Amino acid sequence: MTPTNYGRDHHPRCFTLFLAGGGIKPGMSYGETDDYSYNIVKDPVSVHDLHATILHLLGIDHKKLTYKFQGRHYRLTDVHGKLVKPLLA
Repeated sequence: MTPTNYGRDHHPRCFTLFLAGGGIKPGMSYGETDDYSYNIVKDPVSVHDLHATILHLLGIDHKKLTYKFQGRHYRLTDVHGKLVKPLLA
């Protein structure tokens, strides 16, 4: 490992996830990467947005799901997280 060589990248900018049932729109793909699956080129979804969407499908408001740590209230989606409505049935 050097400052210019980080080893194998393992797709650091994108991820693939399979969701089924529970209010997810069936038979669709959302988002798109380049030909090398390295960069996002269409409809990016942050981890916070994904968590907010999954919590919504479970019937939980991600803005109200908090825990207290060192005197401060935190939440899974931090101060981010928007529902990804095109994924919902």
